[in-house]
Amino acid sequence: MIRRMSVALLALAAALVTPVPAQAADPPTVRTDAGWVRGESTTEGRQFLGIPYAEPPVGVLRWKEPRPVRPWQGVRTARDFGNKCVQSASWDPGYEQPSHTEDCLDLNVYVPEGAARRAVLVWFHGGGLTAGAGQDVVPDTFARQTGTVVVTVNYRLGAMGFLATSGLDGEVSDGVSGNFGMLDQQAALRWVRANIGGFGGDPGRVTIAGESAGGRSVCTQLASPPGKGLFRAGIIQSGAYGDCGARTHATAVAEGAAFAQQLGCTDLACLRAKPASEILAAQSRFDWGPVVGGAFLPRQPEEAFARGAARGVPVMNGANQDEGRLFAFARFDLNGTALTAEQYPSVMRADYGDEALARYPLASYPSPTIAYATAQGDQSFACPALRLDGTLAGRGKVYAYEFADRTSPPFASLRNLGTDFDFGATHVNEVQYLFKHFGLRSPLNAEQRSLARQMIQYWGSFVRDGVPRATGQPAMPSRPGAVLTLRAMSAGGNVLSATTHREHRCNLWDTETVTHNG
Repeated sequence: MIRRMSVALLALAAALVTPVPAQAADPPTVRTDAGWVRGESTTEGRQFLGIPYAEPPVGVLRWKEPRPVRPWQGVRTARDFGNKCVQSASWDPGYEQPSHTEDCLDLNVYVPEGAARRAVLVWFHGGGLTAGAGQDVVPDTFARQTGTVVVTVNYRLGAMGFLATSGLDGEVSDGVSGNFGMLDQQAALRWVRANIGGFGGDPGRVTIAGESAGGRSVCTQLASPPGKGLFRAGIIQSGAYGDCGARTHATAVAEGAAFAQQLGCTDLACLRAKPASEILAAQSRFDWGPVVGGAFLPRQPEEAFARGAARGVPVMNGANQDEGRLFAFARFDLNGTALTAEQYPSVMRADYGDEALARYPLASYPSPTIAYATAQGDQSFACPALRLDGTLAGRGKVYAYEFADRTSPPFASLRNLGTDFDFGATHVNEVQYLFKHFGLRSPLNAEQRSLARQMIQYWGSFVRDGVPRATGQPAMPSRPGAVLTLRAMSAGGNVLSATTHREHRCNLWDTETVTHNG
């Protein structure tokens, strides 16, 4: 049962999170509503890592709604990241081994020096809702440069976060299971509301943000009635894929039944007794994500926004110019099976249809993989982002951008592959311009560093004031059809564009007659 704090409890929580006097705060120590935490000071400010915001979802609490963390005695050390939630190994730095740890509902807080009540950014990581952790980004420099407090969050992933079954339906408060990872995010936001004042943050000025699955999470939280009042603004980065759609309840329960059958289980007791390693091994062929139909998400986000959900909540929304190159590379070139000119027509017809093949002629692109990637990025990311702009515009301000710095270096995971594939402004590549990605500083040249400073100003201004601005740069537009294109000065710099929809052939992808199998 999700616990909602009364006004009296909120007042009590606020009283409990008063920072200790300055003379006792080296290393920095803060009292939360569950107990004291001791972080550390860095050259960028203060940081508090691995703070639990909910009870560990282990044992009988596996596939339960998150519960408030139990208070602890003494001072808890908060200098190391908590455990990554259950997930497979990947090529990302620090993820070379799988995680089988369910005790993972932690968050990290980054605070500039000073005691002002600062605006707060809460970051939900990407990873397809099956991978990643709050530690994927280290936003300490962003926090210092923007004068904001930044919180990064772990939440349950894959089957652990999104399993729906008829049995679980009977246990959750709204009768629709499968939203455990999303409920974790709301529990983290309630923790922020109750505790962030002790870290110098303003609980009344919280912006939620995320990239890819993190952006999809923001989209979902904007449409969720229980999220109302937990934040005042949202940033969606490459998160509009699938038009932010959730699984239907019937589909999710059917997939849950097939998943249980694969594990040889017919009841919840059997599923809860399975080791995390077996759960992880069985989840790969299923789609995991939020489920529509209950109190958490009564209707699909697109319909919710059309009806005015999150009215008055400003949103920044955008995508990257070459989103599809990462996915096309992973499908073809990474495996040594680069798409050939002979294969291109049949693959395009199978995935997107004859009309798409005609609109993306191979002769217009440097390679078949790049040609396919352009169609994939337009269909899956660019055009859904632009459609979402139009939908959101009916309920409040929506600021549109496109990250288009084709000079950007591949992000850390791709650099480690040692490939010369031209990723351009692909999926995830903008994150390194805002934060240290996987804790690493990206090798940006002078022009790229200049763009990074401008982007940090846009994002920071939005977090502080709800309007994205940067010194000497065009204002990010909030009028339909206008997009701020972000790119290095040698490529033209940041410019306002009214042709983004045409450049991504969205008149093709916005119709219902095109096959969308990609």
